Parts: sequence; structure tokens; C-alpha cells
Amino acid sequence: QVQLVESGGGLVQAGGSLRLSCAASGRTFFAMGWFRQAPGKEREFVAAIRWSIGSLYYADSVKGRFTISRDNAKNTVYLQMNSLKPEDTAVYYCVARASFLGGSSWYRGDEYGYWGQGTQVTVSS
Repeated sequence: QVQLVESGGGLVQAGGSLRLSCAASGRTFFAMGWFRQAPGKEREFVAAIRWSIGSLYYADSVKGRFTISRDNAKNTVYLQMNSLKPEDTAVYYCVARASFLGGSSWYRGDEYGYWGQGTQVTVSS
């Protein structure tokens, strides 16, 4: 049974930092990443990492502030979030995909077949 279990969310003041973790079990993946959804807004891509070679992909809104990384031995992906802003407030979802075919996109949520339960991140001003 495949599971993605997130941890590390919470409440932080603007300018602060949080680190999210996502432990995967049941299989390994082609790539893992994070999406987020704020109240009343559409789900949006945050970051992704290609597992084998470590290629990184970021949304423009988080470049320079967030860092995605992985621990192969633990089958775990991390999202280090620095310089947090109130607009980063959202439920953050860990995602994983088994492949990346021609014409695929890193930024479309429906191309990730596996989702975690989500963890709340709240940034106060």
C-alpha cells in the first residue's frame, strides 16, 4: 500500500521558517514534490524533485525562498521554507508521480497520481 505521510506544518510569523517532511512507503517514485491550496484559491504547484538525478523545479512565487530536497535512504522529501510570507498560508500536499512522459508538465496536479493528506502552514503578519 502506497502512503505519503507529511509532517512539519504549523504556525509561524512572517519572515520565519518551517520544514515540511514527506515519508513515502510502498514504492519508489520517478519524482516527488509539493502543491498547496489556500482557502478560496486553486491548488498550485510549489516544487518538485526528480528522484534519480535530483533535478529541481520551483514555482516562481517560491524561488529563492523554498528548497526541496530528498533523502534516498529514507524515501523522504523535504521542503525547507524560509522568509515565509502571509500569502504562503495554505494546506501543503506532498505528491508523487511514477513517470514523466512526452508532453507532461511538472506543474499540473492531475499528473501526480499520489497525494498525501496535507499539512497546514499558517504565516501570521
